[in-house]
Amino acid sequence: MKVIMDLTVSPFGVGLSVSEYIAACHKIFDEAGLKTNLHAYGTNIEGEWDEVFSAIKKCHETLHQMGVPRLTSSIKVGTRTDKEQTMDDKVDSVKSKL
Repeated sequence: MKVIMDLTVSPFGVGLSVSEYIAACHKIFDEAGLKTNLHAYGTNIEGEWDEVFSAIKKCHETLHQMGVPRLTSSIKVGTRTDKEQTMDDKVDSVKSKL
């Protein structure tokens, strides 16, 4: 099943800047072949359900190995059965109405 997700990873206990940890997760998503769109407060991810969730698990494991003592992720997940839809399709639909 295809999924479009909005993911926000929040590492705690590592100081104010968390960009190195977000970059580590993005490397994992890239290695998994997932389509991503980084934005100011998170990442949109598109792919097969099991592959996306497996990559998030690996992201958590990797960040803990990097010394992050506490990690919280906020996840919004969308699936459809009536048609295939990509992240770009969703954005284009709104932009066509502007």
